[in-house]
Amino acid sequence: MDQFLAFTVVGLSTAAIYAVIGSGLVLTHTTAGVFNFAHGAAGMLAAFAYWQLAVGWGWPVPLALAAVLLVLAPAFGLFVERVLMRPVQALGEAERLVMTVALLTGCIALARWVWDPNTPRPLNPFFADRSAIRLGPTAVTWHQAVTMAVALAVAAGLWFLLHRTRSGTEMRACVDDRALAGLTGADPLRAGRLAWVLGIQLAAVGGILIAPTVALDAQQLSLLIVSAYTAAVFGRLRSLPLTFLGAVVVGLLEAYLAGYLPQNDYLPGLRLAAPALLLFLALLAFPHRRLRGRDRRLVPVPLPGRRGALLLAGAVLGLALVLVTVLSEEALVSYGAIFALGVVALSYVPLAGFAGQVSLCQLSIAGIGAVVWGHLGAHGELWALPVAVLVTAAVGALIAVPALRLSGIYLALGTSAFAVVLDRWIFTLPAFDVLGVRIALFDQGSVSVTGPDLFGLRLTTPAELLLLAAGCLALASLGVAALRRGRYGRRLIALRDSEAAYATLGGRLLGAKVAVFALSAGIAGLGGALYGMQLQTVTAEQFNLVAGLPIFLIAVIAGLGYVGAGLFAGVAFVLPTQLLGELGTWAQDLSALLIALAGMGLAHSPGGIIGRFRAEWAPLAQNRVLLGALGGALAVCWLLAALDTVNGWLLLAVALAAATALRIRAASGQQPSPEPPLEWWGVRRPWRPEDGEVLGRATAAG
Repeated sequence: MDQFLAFTVVGLSTAAIYAVIGSGLVLTHTTAGVFNFAHGAAGMLAAFAYWQLAVGWGWPVPLALAAVLLVLAPAFGLFVERVLMRPVQALGEAERLVMTVALLTGCIALARWVWDPNTPRPLNPFFADRSAIRLGPTAVTWHQAVTMAVALAVAAGLWFLLHRTRSGTEMRACVDDRALAGLTGADPLRAGRLAWVLGIQLAAVGGILIAPTVALDAQQLSLLIVSAYTAAVFGRLRSLPLTFLGAVVVGLLEAYLAGYLPQNDYLPGLRLAAPALLLFLALLAFPHRRLRGRDRRLVPVPLPGRRGALLLAGAVLGLALVLVTVLSEEALVSYGAIFALGVVALSYVPLAGFAGQVSLCQLSIAGIGAVVWGHLGAHGELWALPVAVLVTAAVGALIAVPALRLSGIYLALGTSAFAVVLDRWIFTLPAFDVLGVRIALFDQGSVSVTGPDLFGLRLTTPAELLLLAAGCLALASLGVAALRRGRYGRRLIALRDSEAAYATLGGRLLGAKVAVFALSAGIAGLGGALYGMQLQTVTAEQFNLVAGLPIFLIAVIAGLGYVGAGLFAGVAFVLPTQLLGELGTWAQDLSALLIALAGMGLAHSPGGIIGRFRAEWAPLAQNRVLLGALGGALAVCWLLAALDTVNGWLLLAVALAAATALRIRAASGQQPSPEPPLEWWGVRRPWRPEDGEVLGRATAAG
């Protein structure tokens, strides 16, 4: 009984922290309409800032707390509201979600850049020098008592704010109807600013309170928010009392699992994954109507032409040939992941770009593909590659069945919870038997991965594996482009536009979602197997949730509706990482920070930058003379680099400069022609293949 009471006290103390963080999350979501994935990262930055002031610089604890909670946290909240979230307020739910994911990635990268993750930073609990408070047979530390008292004070303060003050009334009014609240004299912008400031302050309080009980690690502290996510979902992202109740459930569950879970090799990860697993179950258990979201603005999905798809495939193979002939074998190992990760990024296009289903677990699914190939293709058996694709497709279909109830941020929450369960539990399991079949994942270590035996030719060198990955990316890109042009692609677009209308017109939601999830997961599994071949040895950490966020962000920056997003993401992820890595260890996290900053610029190009690139370079593509000159210049640069007569980076700069100059020349010689009205398409300008779909959508909207 004494042990049970001790675990209960620990669970209630942890629950108090989750309640504080979760209440800030609910406050932000209900007032501003934004689910802040970076809420935990804000608390993490507050904990690091508090350590820097109180321990690193020796400030008095009260002064350090005041500086973090009353100055830094409100300033950060105002920055997020004014600079990041207000520009995307009029965009869709997916765009606002992407903005907070970019903020999460940027905060983690910034913390790792400023504070060396290899240096331990212990943080003492509050009043650690005082004796514990005795409550019968159990004891409560002063830190635990302070934590629970703060949670009660936060609950009372939020109730008073929302129900007894004008500002709280404005905030609740903006939740119900933002436009109507503005007509009655309320100020939605002021209410939003107040919500963001209070939300970030509550995240900071929770981060500072929980930091002494865990390692001061950027990724670990940021992902502790999963438990607060669970508490917020218990409150259906609206109710603060239910959020506090959910926090109690999560805190006690963690404490009791830590105390009473049997000790064996298979269950330790379950305790770590329990909040994410509970989050996934809570998302499925709550009423269906509560878990629906609707985009305010749908980004058009371009229709790729056959010529454009072939040019893209040729560009993939051409780039691979250039890299193989120009780079050394050591450099090929570093840059070889471009095409494998490009395949993983391409998996977002049919799922998120065409069908509008946001998934944050694609890299985790790619890890399954790498593991399946590593075990079954240990001796290069080619048949193991399609098996890896089929296994990951089955996993994707398994995710799709419960995902039928979810959309928008709830689907993103569910897939991120699935990724955390894989990271913390499934990938840590030792080998086990199921119906006499031996199942081995990472087996609590690493898995060796080799190249395939392709029709008697064993592919083992970095150059051979790079060409294999490039060929797979080219074929996959052609397949996705053909999918978009076909009837099934149009069905996916209709599914994205309106699930209700899709079902009303006879579409089968379950079948469509299962098929697109399976297809996307199969592509990701292929990319994971190819990525494992490049790395030769894979570990679970390489496929966790945080590692996959930058790839997702780059795919969004490129434009999820464009088939070229795969190649763009592979180049944009690998190239800056390798170039900045050459500057020293201090720049290792700089590339992730730059990716996050680019993601935060989403408001300026919600449809992706590939469309802008196509429009800017179209004049050059239409000018055969200048295009031929560009091809000749690139061929000369390639030849000089292959002969190693001139520095490769110098030739790259010359090639880019020549291409830019020719593009400007082509644009200056082309007179822009105004786009005629829609009803004159085919009369005042030639009819295009994609015009039929655009006309149909415009007619339906009218």
